[in-house]
Amino acid sequence: MTPSRETPSLLSADHVLHTIAEDLAHRFAGVFSPETVERYVFESYTALGRTARITSHLPPLTERFARERLTALAQSKGQAPHDVPEVLLVCVQNAGRSQMAAALLDHHAQGLVHVRSAGSAPGDALHPRAVEVMGEIGIDLASSFPKPLTDDVVRAADVVITMGCGDACPIYPGKRYEDWELRDPADSSLEQSRQVRDEIDARVRQLLSEIITAPVADH
Repeated sequence: MTPSRETPSLLSADHVLHTIAEDLAHRFAGVFSPETVERYVFESYTALGRTARITSHLPPLTERFARERLTALAQSKGQAPHDVPEVLLVCVQNAGRSQMAAALLDHHAQGLVHVRSAGSAPGDALHPRAVEVMGEIGIDLASSFPKPLTDDVVRAADVVITMGCGDACPIYPGKRYEDWELRDPADSSLEQSRQVRDEIDARVRQLLSEIITAPVADH
């Protein structure tokens, strides 16, 4: 039978994913089996592939997403360091509000908090308005990408902030949950998006003042 035109690319993707899995298996040796790591890599690739706009970028994004999920899983099981507060920010598409909040929190915390973000129904790219208004204050979202909400990152979090995603985020005891009512930049003018950014910034600073004692950095 004559192979389809898609066969070489599929084989290539499969080879790249196996290589990623091998590298991550070394990184997580003694924590997870190679089979578990490989499953996470392929699951992450499939999940991102449902929404990613540019498939050529999928392998490096898959490596980052799988590594983050495995780290979160190890933390939740007490098999990885958990020496700073873990904050998870969740909105619907992980393309605007939660990405802005994650970037601002990471910027202000200066390593005193570890930040993750996710979406209950992730989009295929960040909203241009969000990227633009964050760029105005010197924060570049170019390397950020929408990620699906997974159970492992929720379990690893100490604080979970939701933004308009309803009951999509599972509730676990012992965690702090907050819901921030914020306008979606996707439905906003440039000036309204700036207002959303500034409101997020104020909320982030307040959150930091409650979970860490170090001074919060200015822009």
